[in-house]
Amino acid sequence: MFTRIWEYLLSSIFPKRCLGCKVFDTWICHRCHGILALATQQQCPICTNTLTPFGQTCPQCVQKTDVALDGVYVASTYQDPLLKKLVHYFKYKFIRELAQPLALLLAQSLRHSHLPAPDILVAVPLHHRRMRWRGFNQSQELLNALDLQIPQDSKHLIRNKFTSPQVKRGTRTKRQKNLVGAFTVTDRTIFDGKNVLLIDDVTTTATTLNECARTLKKAGAKNVSGLVLARD
Repeated sequence: MFTRIWEYLLSSIFPKRCLGCKVFDTWICHRCHGILALATQQQCPICTNTLTPFGQTCPQCVQKTDVALDGVYVASTYQDPLLKKLVHYFKYKFIRELAQPLALLLAQSLRHSHLPAPDILVAVPLHHRRMRWRGFNQSQELLNALDLQIPQDSKHLIRNKFTSPQVKRGTRTKRQKNLVGAFTVTDRTIFDGKNVLLIDDVTTTATTLNECARTLKKAGAKNVSGLVLARD
């Protein structure tokens, strides 16, 4: 309800205009969406130093005992000012409508990837306190808007620990400590032997995705990769 009221007030005070070219009646027009850049290279999501095919975790990082994530495919670049603005309006100005054009960007990038074919799609979950504050889970909105013909699950990977935003944690080590025990799987049979594709908006050190992957693999998942809009 808060989100709907906010959207109504926002549209009354600030008429909807393309965040790129300022044309009226849309948050992003077809022309501006068409110039959003797709990522041309992918990196290991853990060390970010090694170029890897389709964002796979590099052989050196795979050997680390705390790494469970098999790869992250990044759709675009956060250096693109328009994409950064779209994500900001989506997450912090609660413009839920932006899920559709942002999900389209994910879908366009996915066509160029050769990630393991997923058996199930899962949005990175929010804690219920942050869910109440924002009014929606931005990752779940992206997943819903993707509308892929692949089963999805939004119930059995849960975030049971409220943590401070990862952006406020500097190093990867601090981010890892912040997330220890944050996620739980409530039904192991859902993910047992499955290839899981996690959907999220932006990643920095991939610690959130990796902690989700650790939890899912403890529940029997075979492969866990991520698909995100950008790396900050």
